[in-house]
Amino acid sequence: MTTTQGSYEECGPGSYENADGTCVPTPASAPSPPPGATALCNNGEYSYSKNRSGTCSSNGGVARWL
Repeated sequence: MTTTQGSYEECGPGSYENADGTCVPTPASAPSPPPGATALCNNGEYSYSKNRSGTCSSNGGVARWL
């Protein structure tokens, strides 16, 4: 996932600033959908994206919406 330096500093490690300006966790691996996950990426990681545009773009695209 690409983030700007400013977004990283504002959101902190393990998160990024989405298109709405909200900090959300970066995609993560888990055996089942973690609370707040919105999509399963094609690489098996769960995304917390709040927008469909760009969700899982660095993780092979969306396999399934939750």
